[in-house]
Amino acid sequence: MAPVYATRALVDVLCELAADADPGSVSIRLAATPAGDLRPTDGDAVDLDSDARVLSDFYFPDAGDALTRVFGVDLAAPAGQTAGRFVSHPRGNPDVTITDDLHALVLVAVPPWDVDSVRAHDRGGTRQNLVLVDAEPPDADAP
Repeated sequence: MAPVYATRALVDVLCELAADADPGSVSIRLAATPAGDLRPTDGDAVDLDSDARVLSDFYFPDAGDALTRVFGVDLAAPAGQTAGRFVSHPRGNPDVTITDDLHALVLVAVPPWDVDSVRAHDRGGTRQNLVLVDAEPPDADAP
């Protein structure tokens, strides 16, 4: 079983979004960046295969919401560009449930909404090893 890689900054922000939504839940699409394109935040090189996919960005859950409600299609995230999904479970169940929006990779967070309360799962709900990477994606505006 290959580990699931995610940037520490992404997981921190997702936990903040989950805490803000509590007692409600959130479901957020995630994008990945090849490890070779990441910039280390701690001064050390990113010690992963350059092709390894690292969850690094998210698409705001409210973007395109009106269109989603009318047509049933999520236009907020580019087709084929989401590598996973983050869901929060305010009642504390760290497992994937039948009501979650599924994806190939699912990160599930539970209170107290910190990085230690986030679990990674595959589409079938099998727990995966989550490895946090101290790096950030390249600037979108950079050439």
